[in-house]
Amino acid sequence: MIPLKDTVQARSFPFVNWMLISANVLVFFWVLSAGSHAEALVTALGVVPARLLSRPSLGEAGTLISGMFLHGGWMHLFSNMLALYIFGDNVEDRMGSGRYLVFYVLCGLAAALAHIFFNAGSTIPAIGASGAISGVLGAYLLLYPTARVITLIPILFLPWIVEIPAVFYLGVWFASQLLNATFSTLSGVQALGGVAWWAHVGGFVAGIVLVRLFLVNRPARRRYYDEYYPW
Repeated sequence: MIPLKDTVQARSFPFVNWMLISANVLVFFWVLSAGSHAEALVTALGVVPARLLSRPSLGEAGTLISGMFLHGGWMHLFSNMLALYIFGDNVEDRMGSGRYLVFYVLCGLAAALAHIFFNAGSTIPAIGASGAISGVLGAYLLLYPTARVITLIPILFLPWIVEIPAVFYLGVWFASQLLNATFSTLSGVQALGGVAWWAHVGGFVAGIVLVRLFLVNRPARRRYYDEYYPW
């Protein structure tokens, strides 16, 4: 399932959300421009659990932030930025830009810590914005329970575009992350690298737990429940 857009229209310009998207894209091209040194940059700026736990320092703690803005390839970047574009503007709308930025970073930190907890001996750099974005998805689930996600589903090699309830879409997504995280831990596959499943789980749970602390009281629209436009 590939999300294309949601059915909730933000009431304010998502300045921080666009800033985060721009920052991720710029950092991606910066790493690409490093050429043969790109791998060394990723290793230095990504979260390496074993390194962080064995010699904790301010610089190593900084990788918890820098790792959020690194991506391993075009599809990694595109999928993360697409999700942030679709869901982030609405969450920022309900929190306000400053609170949303703090919320995003905290979810990213929670995601990184979850990954470290379950992969303490890993020497592979964990990178990507997906942990923080998972927190945004968790917040969206609680804030817009009646929203729907316009989704592209390839069936028999034909593209089908359907509206799926956000509760179902995000619920299935989280269930898949939790199942994969559990399997990766039980099988030991995570130690070999790949997707940081526990970071997704940790970020999503953090988003659900923290979202109410960051909301700004705003007058609700009278015409449509939960700001949902039924077009």
